[in-house]
Amino acid sequence: MKNQTALLIIDMQKGSFTSATPRFDTHGVIKRINELASIFRGRQLPVFFIQHDGTGTGEFEKGTPEWENLDELFIEASDYHIDKYANDVFYRSDLQMELQTQGVSELVVMGCATDFCVESTVQSALTKDYEVLVVSDGHTTGNRPHLKAESLIEHYNWVWQNMIPTRGSIRVKSFEQIKNDMLN
Repeated sequence: MKNQTALLIIDMQKGSFTSATPRFDTHGVIKRINELASIFRGRQLPVFFIQHDGTGTGEFEKGTPEWENLDELFIEASDYHIDKYANDVFYRSDLQMELQTQGVSELVVMGCATDFCVESTVQSALTKDYEVLVVSDGHTTGNRPHLKAESLIEHYNWVWQNMIPTRGSIRVKSFEQIKNDMLN
């Protein structure tokens, strides 16, 4: 195994970013995703774009505009595309096989929604013994009935920093910290 690092970009799809579903710091998160993805590509590290495929549910139907990734994302032909069918990207998807093929042992996680798909994927990756690094300002969500988006993001960053890992580990760092670590 090569102990390679991969970037997971979860559900940055048009259907999750509408006027009816505003997200916290959308433009900042997109900017940080684009910049970190560029750094990964420059180091020949895999970049995975994860898209929820709700085929048959009437939402996020594959090939529809709401299923598409945001136009502001810079996506390269060399990037990997993984369809997911539940909050947890590992559930019945090709991700685990692709990560094993690439020799990936560490995952850097970004995307939407903090309290659903990002959280489920982080938890699942831990149970699969990955080293997990969450970009603290690289995930987003919307306001919920009892909690504002910014508080949810802050809460989950705290939860992840205080989890007991399995054989892998979990860390939470800002985009700037990760960028500096990768460039120095």
